[in-house]
Amino acid sequence: NIGQEGDLPGVLENDAEGIGLFRSEFLYLRKNDYPTEEDLFEAYKEGAQAMGQRKLIIRTLDIGADKRVGYFNLPEEENPALGFRAIRICLARPEIFYTQLRAILRASHYGRIRVLFPMVNSVGELRQAVSQLELAKQELEAESIPFDRDINVGAMIEIPSAALTVNMLAKHVDFFSIGTNDLIQYTLAIDRNDDAVSHLYDPTHPAVLYLIWHTIKTAHKAGVPVSVCGEMAGDARLTRLLLGMGLRKFSMPPANLLAVKRAVLDTHLDRIAPVVSKILRTQDEMKIHDYLTQLNEMPAAAVASAG
Repeated sequence: NIGQEGDLPGVLENDAEGIGLFRSEFLYLRKNDYPTEEDLFEAYKEGAQAMGQRKLIIRTLDIGADKRVGYFNLPEEENPALGFRAIRICLARPEIFYTQLRAILRASHYGRIRVLFPMVNSVGELRQAVSQLELAKQELEAESIPFDRDINVGAMIEIPSAALTVNMLAKHVDFFSIGTNDLIQYTLAIDRNDDAVSHLYDPTHPAVLYLIWHTIKTAHKAGVPVSVCGEMAGDARLTRLLLGMGLRKFSMPPANLLAVKRAVLDTHLDRIAPVVSKILRTQDEMKIHDYLTQLNEMPAAAVASAG
């Protein structure tokens, strides 16, 4: 996961297989006015060229809630986390969205870029976003500007409604990315930035684990790759649990890569399967924590036999 071009060296130094999440909103947060198509194109192109044959997944603009941009003149909201943000802003203000989509498509000519839509709530929203992408393609085609005509399109699963309708969304995307930070927040009705309730924010709550497991299982059944790009992916204490749930793609800050890679290499899938199965069947949160401790204390697998 990266937020700006300056993070690219850390990706390569830690030998990541690519960038699973380019938080493009930081290109807007650091400016005093809307970035132009050229501004965005140059940033995305730099990332694509730096990655070479490695994948670069660009998440479209995700502002609102705790990420405020003054010149967007967003309305004041009593509960911004549930309000006007991310894909909702992009679909309501297509001139902003369209500029970004053109820049992403143009940069796709220089590397293996994929586009990822955040905060998708329904098939209808996803179709609208894809429709805007298709319009941008048609315009670039008419202007004879090169781009990847087969660019992969993905949706973030970070709202419970999306997690529960993964089978429907899967018909319209090439991949999924589970944003566990928001998925936990919305599932448990907890604002993780609110000190009064932040202690209740629990990534191993049975409901959270069920939604993650359900998403991975359903996506795989539909033949759609799925990754996790939230904080859970970079927490080595949860690596074996996620592996046991079927996850094979992890996206995290570059600094977390080596610890998670070590945890993956130390894991034998057949040995952890019974404990993960117990965790997924357990409703008692204390037992889940006990099983998680047991899972992480299992002997490391030999590298040659690692799952």
